[in-house]
Amino acid sequence: MNNIIQFENVSKSFGDLKVLNNLNLEVKDGEKLALIGPSGSGKTTILRILMTLETIDDGFVSVNGEYLWHEKNNGKIIPASVNHLHKMRDYIGMVFQQFNLFPHLTAIENVKQPQILIKKKTEPEAKEKAEELFNLVGLNDKKDHYPHELSGGQQQRVAIARALAMEPKIMLFDEVTSALDPELVDEVLTVLHKLASDTDTTMLTVTHEMNFAREFADRVLFFEGGQIVESGKPENIFSNPAEKRTKEFLKKFINNVN
Repeated sequence: MNNIIQFENVSKSFGDLKVLNNLNLEVKDGEKLALIGPSGSGKTTILRILMTLETIDDGFVSVNGEYLWHEKNNGKIIPASVNHLHKMRDYIGMVFQQFNLFPHLTAIENVKQPQILIKKKTEPEAKEKAEELFNLVGLNDKKDHYPHELSGGQQQRVAIARALAMEPKIMLFDEVTSALDPELVDEVLTVLHKLASDTDTTMLTVTHEMNFAREFADRVLFFEGGQIVESGKPENIFSNPAEKRTKEFLKKFINNVN
């Protein structure tokens, strides 16, 4: 399998705080990754860089075989133009902690409108895709409701459907259950499980839900200090981590870490 994402010696600072420190990361096409670690370890920054919401200070990021924050021009590598960034964004969808739905649009309109405006689909095409996705996220009976008429878990599932409607090759999920009441968490995680098992979309999720990470991911990455401390299959990371720092972190969540 080819790498669909590659970070090469990437660094990123906010003032004096270095959130990514010479990071190297490769993600295979179709791979499902869970990013875990303490707050401030750089996990969300990786997603925001991929979404072109944050720039990088050093290094290179490649998506689908092309530079993300750079481009080639007459044999030289130069900073990416606005047009290049727009093109690269088509590959990637992101679901945030907050749902960011348009309150004046119904659930299905929230999923249809971006397809019509950005993908230039016809209304019938956008509606067909939206209805397919509402079936996927289990919200067929809520598609004509407005966001304020939906629970937090239902709003988050609409947000997932909206991101999927843009047909990205890569989906990014940033702590998508952190703003939800505990009893609503499972319904969103169930949808992510379904996406992971039913699609070949590359997925990166930042999460504190360790049981979910264990079941969802092909590979788990433990971050601290802007670097990958440990990377491996979920059964290895959660049952027998190699690094002392990984063990210390996981003992807060899991009782039987060796």
